[in-house]
Amino acid sequence: MSRRMTEKLRKRLAAETGTHSAPWGGRLTVALVYPNTYHQGMSNLGFQTVYHWLNSREDTLCERFFLPDPDDLAECQRSGTPLVSLESQRLLEDFDLIAFSISFENDYLNLPVLFELGRLPLWRKERDEHYPLVLCGGVCAFLNPEPLADIMDLFAVGEAEVILPELVKRLQGEVSTDRVKLLHSLACMPGIYVPALFRVSYREDGRVQTMEADAGIPGRVKRQWLADIDQGQSRTCVTTPETEFASMELLELSRGCPRGCRFCAAGFIYLPFREHSHSHLRQQLDESRTDRKKIGLVAAAVSDYRGLAELGESILAEGGEVSVSSVRVDTIDADQVDVLARSGHKTLALAPEAGSQRMRDVINKGVEEAQILNAVRIVAEGGIPNLKLYFMIGLPGETSEDVDAIGALTLKIRTIWEEIGRRRGQLGRLTLSVNPFVPKPFTPLQWAPMEARSSLERKYRQLQRQIRPLPNVDLNQESLKLAEVQAFFARGDRRIGHILPALAEGNSLRKACRDAGLDPAFYVTRERLEDECFPWEVIDQGLLRSYLWKEYCQALDAKCGQACYPGCKRCGIC
Repeated sequence: MSRRMTEKLRKRLAAETGTHSAPWGGRLTVALVYPNTYHQGMSNLGFQTVYHWLNSREDTLCERFFLPDPDDLAECQRSGTPLVSLESQRLLEDFDLIAFSISFENDYLNLPVLFELGRLPLWRKERDEHYPLVLCGGVCAFLNPEPLADIMDLFAVGEAEVILPELVKRLQGEVSTDRVKLLHSLACMPGIYVPALFRVSYREDGRVQTMEADAGIPGRVKRQWLADIDQGQSRTCVTTPETEFASMELLELSRGCPRGCRFCAAGFIYLPFREHSHSHLRQQLDESRTDRKKIGLVAAAVSDYRGLAELGESILAEGGEVSVSSVRVDTIDADQVDVLARSGHKTLALAPEAGSQRMRDVINKGVEEAQILNAVRIVAEGGIPNLKLYFMIGLPGETSEDVDAIGALTLKIRTIWEEIGRRRGQLGRLTLSVNPFVPKPFTPLQWAPMEARSSLERKYRQLQRQIRPLPNVDLNQESLKLAEVQAFFARGDRRIGHILPALAEGNSLRKACRDAGLDPAFYVTRERLEDECFPWEVIDQGLLRSYLWKEYCQALDAKCGQACYPGCKRCGIC
């Protein structure tokens, strides 16, 4: 380890508040790896929750690993410096279990270099019992684990609070050095997927035909979820100055979302919708070890939380401030905006998602233009100077007129924003964040194709012609290249994992697939058949396939569905 790198790790550790440190003696040791930089990893509340839970026990010890910052990464690769833990600068191979926490498909591209720096074989078949078991957790582990099936030994399918206690117990009680026997034991545990124990066959056209488990192993792995989320941790556990949220304490309000937006994976794979009680959140804030005054409220739909204004007022009364990432168009009210404005909020985000009512009905957004414009007026009159708007292009059935509707809606929003801003003597900026639609597993739109890049490029240019001339309006666009890679991994089977090293080296998706004899269009731009066997269906989310298909058919007809409500029993979860 170079002196410069070691000193950097020591400084980061010294700057943290709430870091755990303990001797190794006799403990089950876990290397918790985030496949991106420290800045990104320590902004992840789920990553922090696992770290805190493991280190709160006397029989386990957890240390963290991150992808080195770009300059440090180049130095490590040039000098052959190994990846070491933040806490004690130990190697990955020194731990009993290596646990990756992966929330974004594009972070797969960092896995080859992390394994190389960690001095571990990338492919699981090349790691024998002398290497630690490698586990994958996080959203990607229970969205579609198959692209990493030949890399990871096991996947944690669901929420950590439910899976970790039994997993730790089994690993501590397992004395056999027979890896096959250990993996069979773990595969019988609820929420653990062991890909080596499943055999996949394919049809002549390339589609998955069957996925069969070894004898005695459940044929599908049931997602585990915490019924009462008050039983789990819901706030920042480690504070550090080197993250995106350095100035605030994060506080989870709820999990899942009852809205049923047909494109949103988080809205389906975290069902049922669950909220923390107000008393639990107050207790979490009272137990906080940080002196940071800004509280970042985390949820799929923050403004849906019952008592949001009340919680915000209590935080303000104690000298704190409130921050949110975005709010729902149809639930935001003047009291909520007032709390945010008094907290010093300079920018608020709304997500119309589409410009035309027809496309909003396709995705089951459940809002009308009048509601969008009313929300804009509430935010502007509440004193928030800047507004961010989220839109998508490339949704199923989208036409050129639907893209024009984004520009037309933006113009109406800007007119309101300018009118109120001039009256208040403060004219802020509007920012449009426009991303291509990427179909995701376990959503009604999992059958839909991603639109071809050439068509998306035309729509981007069409939108630019409308938006660029507008004063005080910025247009941000996601990389279509990265969006294609995201779709490729989101909808892929285990065959595609073998081109990961080529993609990580900078090869294009087209070239990497061509060299491996794969067709990227088969995974990215192909509409799926109704009865097609999906590789991700080795996971049992609890969702009825018939329900998702019905919602897809309604989407193609541009018909709105219903929002989720307690006891509705439509999707199969409740």
